[in-house]
Amino acid sequence: MALEDAKTQIDQAFTRAELRGLSFENAFGGATSFLRRRLSKDLRRAQIAVTGIPFDQAVTNRPGTRFGPRAIREASTLQAFDAPYGWGYDPLSELSIVDYGDMAFDYANVPEVPARIEAHLAGIINAGVVPITLGGDHFITLPILRAIAAQHGPVALIQFDAHSDTWADDDMSRIDHGTFLYKALKLGLVAPETTVSVGIRTDNPDTLGVSTLDAPSVHQDGIEASLARIRKVVGDRPTYVTFDIDCLDPAFAPGTGTPVWGGLASWQAAALLRGLKGINMIGGDVVEVSPPYDPTGATAIAGAHVATELMALAGWGLRKEGR
Repeated sequence: MALEDAKTQIDQAFTRAELRGLSFENAFGGATSFLRRRLSKDLRRAQIAVTGIPFDQAVTNRPGTRFGPRAIREASTLQAFDAPYGWGYDPLSELSIVDYGDMAFDYANVPEVPARIEAHLAGIINAGVVPITLGGDHFITLPILRAIAAQHGPVALIQFDAHSDTWADDDMSRIDHGTFLYKALKLGLVAPETTVSVGIRTDNPDTLGVSTLDAPSVHQDGIEASLARIRKVVGDRPTYVTFDIDCLDPAFAPGTGTPVWGGLASWQAAALLRGLKGINMIGGDVVEVSPPYDPTGATAIAGAHVATELMALAGWGLRKEGR
């Protein structure tokens, strides 16, 4: 295929016959799916499923991350023509990837949302498919980790974030985007000795023993030293990667609920994600993209690239396993 296929290709989200291959339909037209992958609830041939959870409930400042999945998908249409740069392989052509669509839920019945998220992800995980999730506020990672742990047991965790999200909250029924890691640790879904937080730049009196690479240390120590520290924490354990878009400096991602200056540049995030090739990644998410606060679309573009990097990172492991 080549760019001239744009003359005939359209609505690849529905008309794509195969789950593999690049897409050349016009970026400005057609039905929107993540990277123009086929929209499908059939996971029998899939290796990776991208899914959206358009949920935000009690963010610190600016709501709107419920629009994140839609904006990320739209931004991703510019990335569907080529293999992700710098990976040395083409996950879009080598792997069977579907867009599993969004999770359905009753917006007026918030207490049922955690169980719905867990069940939604369990449907993907139990099918033997790697989930890449588009959020939504950072709360969604807690029920995702419940589903992951039900299949794999406690897993290692890499958290890219401006905030530690380990503020004390022992009411497990509360739905709070700022305490997902505290609860995941208390529930035994992850362990502090196998958890690392990257890009932190806000104070928290107790990080519960989690290893922290704050943003200044990444700036000062560089990419390779930071990667060595991350790899030492997670080793070869099954690892989940969660990326809060406010890990990036507001100059690169202003459309988020809690922007904090001094964060990672987009090139640093890209280098770190690509440098994690070979970890035993079993799933990942990108959260907190709030497009109403960024009319330029830069934050959604960043979110789409992060999701693509997570997909490529997961695919690297699948290739290694020969799956």
